[in-house]
Amino acid sequence: MKNLIQIFKKISLVQRIVICLIVGIVLGLTVPNATFISLLGDVFVGALKAIAPLLVFFLVISSLCQSSKSHGGVIKTVIIMYMFSTFLASIVAVIASRIFPITLTLTTSTSDLSAPQGIYEVLKNLLMSIVTNPIESITKANYIGILVWAVLFGISFRHSKDIFNDIANGLSKVVSWIILFAPLGILGLVFNTVSTNGISIFTEYGKLIAILVGSMLFIYFVTNPIMVYLCIRQNPYRLIFKCLKESAITAFFTRSSAANIPVNMSACERMGLTRDTYSVTLPLGATINMDGAAITITIMTLATAHTLGIAVDIPSAIVLSILATLSACGASGVAGGSLLLIPMACSLFGI
Repeated sequence: MKNLIQIFKKISLVQRIVICLIVGIVLGLTVPNATFISLLGDVFVGALKAIAPLLVFFLVISSLCQSSKSHGGVIKTVIIMYMFSTFLASIVAVIASRIFPITLTLTTSTSDLSAPQGIYEVLKNLLMSIVTNPIESITKANYIGILVWAVLFGISFRHSKDIFNDIANGLSKVVSWIILFAPLGILGLVFNTVSTNGISIFTEYGKLIAILVGSMLFIYFVTNPIMVYLCIRQNPYRLIFKCLKESAITAFFTRSSAANIPVNMSACERMGLTRDTYSVTLPLGATINMDGAAITITIMTLATAHTLGIAVDIPSAIVLSILATLSACGASGVAGGSLLLIPMACSLFGI
């Protein structure tokens, strides 16, 4: 066992993740009743979600305490890119839905989940999240509240920068320990997906999955690189593939921006990026840059409209894209949170 552990340590993290991913698929197909394996994924995601709010809170405070210069220009550019990227994702989803119309199997069963009744409610919830008690924001992973309070505390506690820097460094170390268990976490997540749904889900909903994932890949490999190139005038694909290798697999299977914040923080640290900047932009992106959520909301809404024979004209599709962009921000940090917003988007067409 000791020799196996030593061999395992010598393999790179990405290779370990790929190996465990394959093992998870095999186990999901061969021993689907071994549900205890899925506990590995639950524990891993739970650990990421538990540490992420504290990490973001103290990293933002520390970065503002340490920074002697303003990052306002950079942050402003990043926010514009975030929102434009999310809107562009909605437009791509509209185009994909028109080229490849989908028919769904609809049911009349009710759900206990309560969807927002309109964009006003979504925006109201976002604004109320800002003034939520800071301790409650941390315990409930309310990242908008965490960011706002962290900025205020960071500005007011500039004289205590050493204390917050030590706390931030300590939390970053804890995150690095959690990331070491990422392969086992991925194994559990993949096992749960395969053992619960089986391979049949990829045939029954194959077209839907292909359009959803295809739209996301188009954003990842085409539109976002173009945006990055326009800003830095350098080939962005080296960074794109590095992020794909270090972050995308965890993001795909956890389905939670919040859970992936520590993973992205760790990747940025290994790449030697400026912590003062990424400690703010990463949690901000996990809150408002919800391309996947916008794509899901748009495609599922248009698929429902197509199934019911409701024609969606170009102006309505644009309004849907704007709505998906704004409402996707409300899905931040919640695994599968975009599903709650589909009924609200469907209400645009009387569904």
